[in-house]
Amino acid sequence: MNGFLHRLVSGMVQSEPLWITDARGETHRFGPAPRDGRTVPHLRIRRPEVERALTRDPALALGEAYMDGGVEMTSGTIFDLLRVVLRDAGRIGDLHPRLKALLRMRGVLYRFADRNGLLRARANVAHHYDLSSDLYELFLDRDRQYSCAYFPTPDIGLETAQQLKKRHIAAKLCLDRPDLEVLDIGCGWGGMGRYLAEIGGAQVTGVTLSEEQHAYATAVSADRGLAGRTDYRLQDYRKLNMSFDRIVSVGMFEHVGAAGYTTFFGKVAEMLRPDGVMLLHTIGQTGSPTATNPFIRKYIFPGGYIPSMSEMLPHIERAGLVVTDVEILRLHYAETLKAWRERFAAHRAEAEQLYDERFCRMWEFYLAASEASFRWREQVVFQLQLAHRQDAVPVTRDYIAAAETVLAEREAAAGRLPLAGE
Repeated sequence: MNGFLHRLVSGMVQSEPLWITDARGETHRFGPAPRDGRTVPHLRIRRPEVERALTRDPALALGEAYMDGGVEMTSGTIFDLLRVVLRDAGRIGDLHPRLKALLRMRGVLYRFADRNGLLRARANVAHHYDLSSDLYELFLDRDRQYSCAYFPTPDIGLETAQQLKKRHIAAKLCLDRPDLEVLDIGCGWGGMGRYLAEIGGAQVTGVTLSEEQHAYATAVSADRGLAGRTDYRLQDYRKLNMSFDRIVSVGMFEHVGAAGYTTFFGKVAEMLRPDGVMLLHTIGQTGSPTATNPFIRKYIFPGGYIPSMSEMLPHIERAGLVVTDVEILRLHYAETLKAWRERFAAHRAEAEQLYDERFCRMWEFYLAASEASFRWREQVVFQLQLAHRQDAVPVTRDYIAAAETVLAEREAAAGRLPLAGE
């Protein structure tokens, strides 16, 4: 095995054993000796060029090699490998000056490229969200919530956790009177908007750049008798010339890119009425700004960028908005991704029929690496509540729990509570 790669793995693997068989067939054992009969993750590198790529750029090359069959797990899963590597390592770039330099260079390049104009933004969205609708049916909940769920405990089930997420967000929007006009920026398949309309009593406008999502959201709302309370548009939020009592955005801000933060918060401030409230739900990172994982950016979310709090707040301040509440969901997305990963694995054969083996391996790595990042690195979810005025929301957070109780009662009356055990 290449000496640099051997030293890199040795530095990262401390708590659990890991075995790697290199391209020459020699097996290298890292970490402590196996114990308690546990399966040791064992990676086999199949070709010399793969080992060289791992040496040059491990964050990108490992995912590419797994996707293309250049490496294989002879025992354990790719998630097991990432668990062993990341739980001790922290940031890979902290371990060697060469990788630190690569991260810095990548961060500069991404910032230069992250100018998601109207055409590029639509192309980036289509790359991921206009995949087959049947694919998302394999692993998402019934309402197609493709963002972090809310897990008070890990054992409550995905359907319940996603319902609790919608309820939690609705409570923070302070839906204190009927027929409030709400904008959902990046409305996805429409689940959040449907909840706000049906349970929250709001009039909802949702915007998305995905044709698949727009068609689905519109059709489902019509089927549920909500067409009069929901208006889903295939439109960029920057082209809206309207004002709203409430604005919500769940899982969209990660696609804005750092270069677009001034525009985003400026437009929010323009559209939000003087007494309005906005809730922004986005993946974030707790450390200083760092480039997005290159595999995720290249193959899964082109143009994606994960913000630090320090990057967001100056733009919020310059837009004249007040931060009225901040909540950080730490391990909730790890549990969400675990559920997605296990559901995808259970339906892998169906996914392969939709696409192919390479696609399935790409998604296996995407889901496993994402879960590992939320468990053992610095990724979290930020929920920021914003307003124009400090008195736009109650002065204590007690109103959130009180509102959740009312919303739960409405869900029960509407027959929208998840089934037991889900």
